Amino acid sequence: MIKKVAILANGGDVSGFNAVIRAILKTAENNGVECYGFIDGYRGLLKNEYVKLSTYNSQTGSGILPKGGSIIGSSTNANVFNYKVINDDGSIEYKDLSDVCVQNIKDDGFDCVFTLGGDGTQKSARDFSLKGINVIGVPKTIDNDVACTEITFGYNTAVSVAADALDRLHTTGETHHRIMVLEVMGRYAGWIALESAIAGGADIAFIPEIPYDINCAIRKINGRRAKGKEFSIVVVAEGAMPKGGEISVESVRNNGEGVDNTKLGGAGQRVAKQLEELTGLEARCTVLGYMQRGGTPTAFDRVLSTKYGAKAMELALEGKFNVLTVIKNGRLDSVPLEDVVGENKKIGAVSGNTKESNIRKVTMDHDLVKTARDIGICLGD
Repeated sequence: MIKKVAILANGGDVSGFNAVIRAILKTAENNGVECYGFIDGYRGLLKNEYVKLSTYNSQTGSGILPKGGSIIGSSTNANVFNYKVINDDGSIEYKDLSDVCVQNIKDDGFDCVFTLGGDGTQKSARDFSLKGINVIGVPKTIDNDVACTEITFGYNTAVSVAADALDRLHTTGETHHRIMVLEVMGRYAGWIALESAIAGGADIAFIPEIPYDINCAIRKINGRRAKGKEFSIVVVAEGAMPKGGEISVESVRNNGEGVDNTKLGGAGQRVAKQLEELTGLEARCTVLGYMQRGGTPTAFDRVLSTKYGAKAMELALEGKFNVLTVIKNGRLDSVPLEDVVGENKKIGAVSGNTKESNIRKVTMDHDLVKTARDIGICLGD
């Protein structure tokens, strides 16, 4: 019998975190289960900092459905299997502190821990399952790149924000006869770029899965000019790269092994500069950045998050642990966390754009790719 559970939200914030927390909490309360939240993700698990959640308390569960962010916080790059420790002498070393987390869970009496996060978060969840902890994952990321599910919560809101930005850039581009470039997030997957390009009426979309030839974009822009269109709208994923080139890296952080230390940035500006030089038209780049993460979730994300949260608690009540809640063939389902991590088996290696990483990328036979090509969006190939 499940009597006491905990939730942790981990990784970059998304709109929908609180909707998932609320759904787990309400389903737990309706079944006589106590529900708690670890503060700041895996870091809170390590420090054993948590709070009791309640839908009757405005600070810990009431009225949070439309609220962005996470009422229990979140941590990024908190890999407890390879955690950064600063010693008394100022030296830095990385230690596996996962056993501390395991003991905390046992001492606290939690029957299950719900892990709300992306590929890195779920990799750590799987690693904890190997240490005997009951975990159930819920797929979160605006990047939409978690394996084994058709959609992650937070993604729809990010796409909606990007599409709204494109609507606004359209009027400026058309008025001033400019090329308007919008750089969007997505890391190594092009879901946000591709879907927002379709929703926002873009002419060109560069995604990580298709290394682009800038000359294809030039031909598209010149073709529009020949027909009287003196402006163009371009969407560039932050992980987009030219043929034979590399992704644009803003900086490389030092957060230890097992996490992606590469901070992407500059792809949109690189494209804008080339397009201006090669077409003679003025080009302007807008980097949407964290606007895609924050604020109230769309109705779609509220419903999806609620479905995911309720399903996760249902699985716990049924005693089905060490799984990820997913949408498969349009319906709620679950898959083993082993399937989610794929070949990324090494303990502590949580994420990154490596051949072992099991992130979900855009495939060339996907409906979004076919649709983009059908309506004449240039994908750079």
